[in-house]
Amino acid sequence: MPEYHSPNQEPASSRMMLVILFTFIFLIGFQFIYSKYGPKKPAEPAQQQSPQQQQAAATSAPSVAASVAATSAPAAIGTKQASSESQIVIENGLYKITFSNRGAQVKSWILKNYHNENGQPLDLVNEKAAAQYGYPLSLFTYDQALKDKLNSALYVTNLQGTQQAPTDITFEYAEGSLSVRKTFHFDDSYVVGADIEVAQNGSAVQAFPAWPAGFGDTNTPALYATSTIDYDNGNSIDRLAIKKVSGGATYRGPLAWAGPVDQYFAAIFLPDDPSNAALVTLHNTIQIPKNPEKPEANDVVSVSVLGGAVGNLDGHTRERIFIGPKALNVLSTIHPALVPGQTEATDLRRIVDFGWFSFIARPLFAWLRWTHVHMISNWGWAIVFLTVIINVALLPLRITSMKSALKTQKVQPQINAIKEKYKKYSMRDPRRQEMNQEIAALMKTEGVNPAGGCLPLLIQMPFLFAFYRLLGNTIELRQAPFLYLKDLSAADPTHIMPILIILTTFVTQKMTPTGGMDPQQQKMMNLMMPVMLGLISWNLSSGLCVYWIVSNIIAMLMQLGMNRTSMGQEMKQIAEKRARKAALKKA
Repeated sequence: MPEYHSPNQEPASSRMMLVILFTFIFLIGFQFIYSKYGPKKPAEPAQQQSPQQQQAAATSAPSVAASVAATSAPAAIGTKQASSESQIVIENGLYKITFSNRGAQVKSWILKNYHNENGQPLDLVNEKAAAQYGYPLSLFTYDQALKDKLNSALYVTNLQGTQQAPTDITFEYAEGSLSVRKTFHFDDSYVVGADIEVAQNGSAVQAFPAWPAGFGDTNTPALYATSTIDYDNGNSIDRLAIKKVSGGATYRGPLAWAGPVDQYFAAIFLPDDPSNAALVTLHNTIQIPKNPEKPEANDVVSVSVLGGAVGNLDGHTRERIFIGPKALNVLSTIHPALVPGQTEATDLRRIVDFGWFSFIARPLFAWLRWTHVHMISNWGWAIVFLTVIINVALLPLRITSMKSALKTQKVQPQINAIKEKYKKYSMRDPRRQEMNQEIAALMKTEGVNPAGGCLPLLIQMPFLFAFYRLLGNTIELRQAPFLYLKDLSAADPTHIMPILIILTTFVTQKMTPTGGMDPQQQKMMNLMMPVMLGLISWNLSSGLCVYWIVSNIIAMLMQLGMNRTSMGQEMKQIAEKRARKAALKKA
C-alpha cells in the first residue's frame, strides 16, 4: 500500500526557511522604497577645521586595513617630548647640580664645600668616564636599545633656568607605546629623592637610576684603585673590590643601601622598599696619564671605573640617593629604611671602612675631631696632641718593658749556660725539650716575663693600625695642611717624613738597651728595622707619618730619661760588660 504524506506533517524547518526568506525580501524592499520616497534628514553644518587639521586629515587618511590594525594593537600614547635641549640648575648651600633634559640626566654635580687639586669647586661627575659610559641619574635597563633611547630622548620638564632647593623637578617623555616619568626632590641636605616610572606596551619596565662612571675627585691610578661597590643587606656590609665587580651583575634584595664609593665620596641609593630592590654593578675602563701633573699622550695607564644602578624590581622605583662626602657627622644623619627582620634604625656611618680596628678608630677619630673643633684648629697639630697623650698613657708599659729587659739581661749568662749544655743535641732530639723546660723554670724563678719587652709594641700596634685606617679614610683630613704639607691624607711628595721615620727609629733603637740579644744581631737590627719601616711609610698618608715621627721622638725623650735612672744605668753596665766579653772572644 502506497505511503501517504499529509501536508500538515512536513518538517517545520522547511516552513521556517520560507518565512525567513520572505521576511528578508520584505525588509530589503522596504529600505529601498523608504530611502527613495521617505522624508529627508536635514544636513548638519560642517565642523570648522583649522588649517593644520585639514592638512593632517588630507595627508593621513587611514585605509581600511590600517583601521583594522589599530583596533587590534595596544592604544598608542600621545607624543610628549621637547623640541630642543636645555639645562636646568638646582642649587642649595651644599651643591650645584646641572641637569640636561636630554636623557634627564646630570652633567655636573658640584660640591661647594670641597675643592679639586687645583683649588676649584669639586665636580663629582667624572667627565671623561661619564661621556663614554653614562651620566649620573641616567637609567639602566637590561635592553640596550631601550637604554640608549631613554638616555638620549629630549624630555619635557616642569622647571627652567636656575632653581633653589627645596624644589621638585619632573622629566616626562612619551612616544608610541613608551612613556617615562622621572621626578627628583631636593632639600637642604645631600640626599635627593627619586621616583622613576617607565612603561612600554602597557607594562612596567625595570629601569634603575644609576651613577655609572666613578667620581670626579679621582685623578691618579692610586685613587681609582680605592673604588668599591658597597651594599648593606641588613645582616652585613659587603665591599666589592674592583677585581670582584663584574659589569652587569645583579644583586637582589633585601638592600638597605647600595652604591659605588671611593676614598672620600659616595653615591648611595636607599630604596624605600629594601626587600623589592636590586643592585646592578657596572665596571668599565678608561685611559689616564700615569703622571697627572705632567700628562703625556703616550704615557698612560688603564684604570677601572666602577658604577652602580639600584631600583625596584616591580618597575616603579622610589628611593633616596645620597651623593656627597663620606663625612661621619653627615652620614650619621641619614637612615635607611628597615630591612625585614631589623628592629633598630641604622645610619650610613658604616660606609667609612675603618677595618678590624674600627672599635679603636671610631672613638679615636671622635676624640681627634673634638680636639680640632674645641682646642686646636689645625688637623696636624691635633694629631700631634693626641700622639703625646697616647704615648704618655703608655709610659707605665714602657717602664715595665725596661724592667723585664733588665731581668732578662741578668739571667742571660745562666740561659747561655743551659743552651751550651744541650748544644750537642740536634734540633730533633727529644732532649731539646728539656732545655726549653730548664730555661722556662729559670725565668719563672727569677720573675722574667719573655713577652714583657714586646708588650709596649703590642699595645701600640692597634693604635698605629687604627691611625692608618683613620687618616686614610676620613675626608676631614683631605687637603688639610700642616707645616710644609698640603694634604695630610696624601703621601709626602718630598719624602721628608719617611726619612725622618728612618732616622728617629734608628736613634730610638740605639738608645734602648736590649736583654739577651747578641751584639752583632743588635747592630743588624738597628740598621734593618729603621730601613724597613721607612720603606713601609714611603707612600703612606702624611698624617700617619706625623703620628709615627712624634711617637718616635717621645720614645727617644722617655728613653733618655729612663737611661739616667738607676735601673737604666744597671742595664747599660750589663750591656757594656757583655760587649767586652764578646770582643775578647773574637780576639
